[in-house]
Amino acid sequence: MADPATALQVILGPKGWLSGADAGSYQRDWLNRYGVTPLGVARPASAPEVAAVVKACREANVAVVPQGGNTGLCGGAVADRPSAVIVSLSRLTAIGEPDPESGSILVEAGVVLAALHEALEPHGLMFPMHLGAEGSARIGGLIGTNAGGSQAFRYGMMQDLVLGLEVVMPDGSVWDGLRAVQKDNAGYQLRKLFCGAEGTLGIVTRAVLKLYPTPRQQASALLVMSDFAAAVSFGAYLRSEAGEFLAGLEFFSDVGLTLALKHLPDLSYQLETRGDVYLLVELASGSSRVPLDEILNSALEWGMEQGLVVDGALATSGAQRAQFWRLREEQPEGQRLEGEQLKHDISVPPGAIARFIEAGATICGDILPSVRINPFGHLGDGNIHYNLSPPEGRADFDGKAGQFAEALASLATEMGGSFAAEHGLGRAKIAMADRNRGSVERDLMARLKGAFDPQGTMNPGVLVHSPR
Repeated sequence: MADPATALQVILGPKGWLSGADAGSYQRDWLNRYGVTPLGVARPASAPEVAAVVKACREANVAVVPQGGNTGLCGGAVADRPSAVIVSLSRLTAIGEPDPESGSILVEAGVVLAALHEALEPHGLMFPMHLGAEGSARIGGLIGTNAGGSQAFRYGMMQDLVLGLEVVMPDGSVWDGLRAVQKDNAGYQLRKLFCGAEGTLGIVTRAVLKLYPTPRQQASALLVMSDFAAAVSFGAYLRSEAGEFLAGLEFFSDVGLTLALKHLPDLSYQLETRGDVYLLVELASGSSRVPLDEILNSALEWGMEQGLVVDGALATSGAQRAQFWRLREEQPEGQRLEGEQLKHDISVPPGAIARFIEAGATICGDILPSVRINPFGHLGDGNIHYNLSPPEGRADFDGKAGQFAEALASLATEMGGSFAAEHGLGRAKIAMADRNRGSVERDLMARLKGAFDPQGTMNPGVLVHSPR
């Protein structure tokens, strides 16, 4: 194929092909650290058009970079070479009718997560994936990165919420795996291979997602904890006491709270006491007969008697519950508005959270004294967003970003955890993965990539090393 751009223009029409200045908003990643100007941006409007684009690029030996909402933090959805074509799924936005009896729904990959939530509300159903970028993150990208979110400890990661997939393979063929069943052991679990593959094995075009009834009641509390170890102990007690009704277990520090209140004036903190550590707890049930308030109150009394809980308040209205959640969800925005920051996406066994945060503080303080550490995240599954701000009065990290990343990755690995909890590897963490994961594991991933994409045109340079 002499001119792939011309061929793609013919396939997609004027609305489906962008180049030059028109493609500007697709070129850089969320953190503005990765991305070069590509050959162009393909915006197919259907799975057959996606397949035609991929096939044409394959014939021309042109790299294909799938892109959802481009909200990833590791540079995995932007081009690394000017000859690449970004394939945006932003026009694949169809949402099917939910099947309440089966608890499933068929959606296209370009559906924005918040739009799916809104579409399900009238049906009394919910898709239990919630995260800060849900107003722009798209289903295909969430599958590609195997997103987690705040309820992963109860409902699982994205791979646990996907029942079936339709995927355009690197040669342009289409795998139809749109089966709306949870039990399907007729061979390898192909659908799970694409969850977390970051578009390196194919492009997801449609998905059958698992739904749950919308809770009829919720009970929420914001707590001041005596320290991180107390938060871990109280979290373990809640898991045993509240069981399947525990729907939210989020933590954050006073460093993050201070930054959020400083930069977001519409936020309010409604407790009398401040502390070093805060816990946001939520119980939920589809039945109005479950005494959630009683269960939560009893747990709080126990926590105070044990000296774990210093202060706390139960939400008395939906507005107050929303304000509690905003205090947690605005942690990244408060730190972003403060200035330069370093983000680290860590997971450890939940019981090791306090030990990781304590050891991490010592390590980071040795690298750069007085660095401000803002750990927050998901207590139930051990996911820590371990974000750093420069010391007061400094605008940068004195060129030590790499030292922080490597030291924290090694610490997580030593504790049996991961340096890539829910953001994936993208382009940013390939070398780190090579250093912190065994050669057999990395070789298996490379062989899998080679089996699916022997020509190496599907999102090259992401997850595993690939030749240009």
